[in-house]
Amino acid sequence: MTTGVRRRMGVEERRQQLIGVALDLFSARSPDEVSIDEIATAAGISRPLVYHYFPGKQSLYEAALRRAADDLAARFEEPCEGPLGARLLRVMRRYFDFVDEHGPGFSALMRGGPAVGSTTTNAMIDEVRQAGYEQILAHLDVDDPPVRLSLVVRSWVSLAESTALIWLDGRRIPRAELELQLVHDFAALCAVSAVYDDEMARIVAGMLADEPLEGPLGVLVSRLMAIAPAALSPMARVPRPRSG
Repeated sequence: MTTGVRRRMGVEERRQQLIGVALDLFSARSPDEVSIDEIATAAGISRPLVYHYFPGKQSLYEAALRRAADDLAARFEEPCEGPLGARLLRVMRRYFDFVDEHGPGFSALMRGGPAVGSTTTNAMIDEVRQAGYEQILAHLDVDDPPVRLSLVVRSWVSLAESTALIWLDGRRIPRAELELQLVHDFAALCAVSAVYDDEMARIVAGMLADEPLEGPLGVLVSRLMAIAPAALSPMARVPRPRSG
């Protein structure tokens, strides 16, 4: 039998509750549309009490983004075991789990939301990108990446971010398809760089060495080989310059 007496929360517990409530609301609607009154009502406390724990909506918003950024960065963590393609696909699935669950919050984090241009928000975004960058290098077992690899990995992390933001606007491509495509995009970026750099060629060879035919990277190679004859035949008809 309940007494109806509300349990009094400690300071940190209440702060964490407010952050969680705010994040839930920001994940459902744009943070610009969420008021302090709504946050207070959802938390079961008064508006003045919200201000007792946070000086304003901006500070509460940044605290919610801090939690979201930590969660998103953790989505890149994956044991360095098994074929690389399968690992990257699991990372992308967890990444899109977050995007799917926290659409407006994800957009707010990556686009800045009401805190656009703020040093705090920009630093959080950079932390997420850096976490993704470092995790991918760990999967490739590279401590001191060559310049081209560093460029590829950072470009791919940005590509995943921009792809997710575009996908949220209508979700016109099946999510599972997009997750696999992003894994293929990473392999393609690496392969193009390998054409220009012997060190990248060795890295790509290592990526494919233990990749099963039915794995994400094996599937990509098979599909490219299937379309290669059709793609190359028009090139074969292009007149070649005569020597001399």
